Amino acid sequence: MSRPLTDADRRRQISVRGLAGPENVGELKKNFNRHLHFTLVKDRNVATSRDYYMALAHTVRDHLVGRWLRTQQYYYEKDPKRVYYLSLEFYMGRTLTNTMVNLGLQSGCDEALYQLGLDMEELQEIEEDAGLGNGGLGRLAACFLDSMATLGLAAYGYGIRYEFGIFNQRIAGGWQVEEADDWLRYGNPWEKARPEYTIPVRFYGRVEHGPEGARWVDTQVVLALPYDTPVPGYRNNTVNTLRLWSARAPNDFNLKDFNVGGYVQAVLDRNLAENISRVLYPNDNFFEGKELRLKQEYFVVAATLHDIVRRFKSAKFGSRDPVRKSFETFPDKVAIQLNDTHPSLAIPELMRILVDEEHLGWDQAWDITVRTCAYTNHTVLPEALERWPVHLLESLLPRHLQLIYEINQRFLDRVYAQFPGDLDRLRRMSLVEEGAVKRINMAHLCIVGAHAVNGVAEIHSQILKDSVFKDFYELEPHKFQNKTNGITPRRWLVMCNPGLAEVIAQRIGEDFVSDLDQLQRLRDFVDDESFIRDVANVKQENKVKFAAYLEKMSGVRVNPASLFDVQVKRIHEYKRQLLNCLHIITLYNRIKKDPGKPFVPRTIMIGGKAAPGYHMAKMIIRLVTAIGDVVNQDPAVGDRLRVLFLENYRVSLAEKVIPAADLSEQISTAGTEASGTGNMKFMLNGALTIGTMDGANVEMAEEAGEQNLFIFGMRVPDVEALDRKGYRAQEFYDRLPELRQAVDQLSSGFFSPRQPDLFRDIVNMLMNHDRFKVFADYEAYVKCQEKVSALYKNQREWTRTVIRNVAAAGKFSSDRTIAQYAREIWGCEPSRQRIPAPDDPRE
Repeated sequence: MSRPLTDADRRRQISVRGLAGPENVGELKKNFNRHLHFTLVKDRNVATSRDYYMALAHTVRDHLVGRWLRTQQYYYEKDPKRVYYLSLEFYMGRTLTNTMVNLGLQSGCDEALYQLGLDMEELQEIEEDAGLGNGGLGRLAACFLDSMATLGLAAYGYGIRYEFGIFNQRIAGGWQVEEADDWLRYGNPWEKARPEYTIPVRFYGRVEHGPEGARWVDTQVVLALPYDTPVPGYRNNTVNTLRLWSARAPNDFNLKDFNVGGYVQAVLDRNLAENISRVLYPNDNFFEGKELRLKQEYFVVAATLHDIVRRFKSAKFGSRDPVRKSFETFPDKVAIQLNDTHPSLAIPELMRILVDEEHLGWDQAWDITVRTCAYTNHTVLPEALERWPVHLLESLLPRHLQLIYEINQRFLDRVYAQFPGDLDRLRRMSLVEEGAVKRINMAHLCIVGAHAVNGVAEIHSQILKDSVFKDFYELEPHKFQNKTNGITPRRWLVMCNPGLAEVIAQRIGEDFVSDLDQLQRLRDFVDDESFIRDVANVKQENKVKFAAYLEKMSGVRVNPASLFDVQVKRIHEYKRQLLNCLHIITLYNRIKKDPGKPFVPRTIMIGGKAAPGYHMAKMIIRLVTAIGDVVNQDPAVGDRLRVLFLENYRVSLAEKVIPAADLSEQISTAGTEASGTGNMKFMLNGALTIGTMDGANVEMAEEAGEQNLFIFGMRVPDVEALDRKGYRAQEFYDRLPELRQAVDQLSSGFFSPRQPDLFRDIVNMLMNHDRFKVFADYEAYVKCQEKVSALYKNQREWTRTVIRNVAAAGKFSSDRTIAQYAREIWGCEPSRQRIPAPDDPRE
């Protein structure tokens, strides 16, 4: 009797190539047992499921380590330009399956476990998500690491090893409850501590100026202990490094002057230093000006730049002795990419190193800094832009504040020379913002101190030039570029949707995995009945599987034949989950009004985390759960409409829900979403998009043809025109009876009978101060949703539209994005060349 086909089997069928064919299954079993008995279980008689997971992780890691060492040796031999990607967030998710896919080990590992009587998918579920990010920005960084390794770039990710990542979300009584994400409690088999590279990071103190220059003295020291995680490329034997810093107090921290009574307190005070890497700030697109956050930002920057300079000087494998003395070639050998403004202190820190420690002249140091650094902007929302109070910088980083003032003075002199007499322009462009609280605008610092500034979608980059950074664009237009975001097809197709990857590989071969443009060849199969059937079957299998998962995890039953309508992303007013809610209420009211009418059944799923201090976002979650309580318990509705809030949305849940989705909701107000990457994941996995012309939706519509997406609502010029005219929600409320009914139900307590005024704040915001103009797009959105239902009735046409979308998804590979960064910003050439494997003879 044959066993049922698992996702692991499907991943194996995509390719018989790889490092572990059937002849190596025995070796994998032997290594697995060795790790199980000697590394893990030792004196215990019984192994747990976690022991089995750890044994498998160690077995897979064995295949990484040799390639990792060989890669680093190779870089020292070839001495290429190195790329350093600085980010306060890396939302990696799980590592095991991704590593097996990239090394080509999934076939042998699955067979080995099957022969040992173990379930691969059960072990995969044991791994904790590395949730060191909030959302898109952190997940983008993770995709970029995958692509940089796949393209053979000598690249390093640098960030913080948060002890507690993004909080776990629990829904209790309809409300979000946050719980600490203790992701390291069982250990992390994928990281390697490197205490020999521990670096002192300084805070506070004062600056002395003397004949030798400036000296930063009387500082408090915190140690940065690095932990390295290997990042494998796709089947090219390249393994790059993600280095995350953990804060440690030095042994003499606060112990110099202790007396007997103060000893215990002095030791306890070590926590203050180590708090720096304790927890990820859970804000997405919102700036929180806390001292601890500023400490985190400088901590990662200072440790990283020390590491970069050390590596530049000693470009010889295993050597720490300086080889290079001159910094003239620094920008030719080092590229630093700042992922948003969080690592912006890299600019004054590099200047401090070059001027104060290496004693370069200001002009030479500034030229090196600008040619080395580049800045990616991720948002146009004013509340998200970092503006640090001067008094905080003065206390924590006094030397850096002096350097920023000097940078600003020299910059404003240049601006004045080019625009004489334009004092208002000087005020707008200054790095220092005057006001009740004097602040440093970190985005301005990044633009001035970088040779390239990029947005993350064409429309976003244009908005930066036209409005947000218009003055800077007029001064230095050559700096501004666009780099449309992308996603890695390894994790977001081969790994999470092996069924679809398999049917694609059967038609066009498997090279699309590292060259996603090849998906264009699927256009030849739009009318191929067997391909249409296969794609539809895979989607249905994914829906059945996800429905079973939902029932197992939450006891909720959904109809897999219904249209799976999914909106998963951070909860934020600009992402307009409220527009989705109004549509749900409208659908519900239509079913109640005409229960005999045939309706296309829908299961509407909304998921995402709200920042703990963001009241309106938490109210939106409460509204979704309240609507679900009413709709799901109404017998008149039955299977025609189900509303679910997906608890604790994270990378590993995304990998399950995205392949099962029919409809992807990308409905932000035009001009507010920088790019989005969830939209790309849904597109690649065979969901159709309902969306506004915002972010990367614009380019998705260009690639697939606007007629193959459900585009609705205002465009950026329409939003601007409405702003000029003045947006009045009351006009839409008065004119649209279904909208008025839905809002009145919220006001009257229809969805919260025990607390009639529960949603008063939401109604008040929508009616009186809605920056994101939900009502203005309501009518177009509801009509567009009717088109969705009409097309879904014709499953053949729906699937043909899906195929056109998948065929057009090639542009949205992070491989393409990174190749553009490499050539147009970093000045290095991507390569598909395979590094020799560890057991290959050396040249």
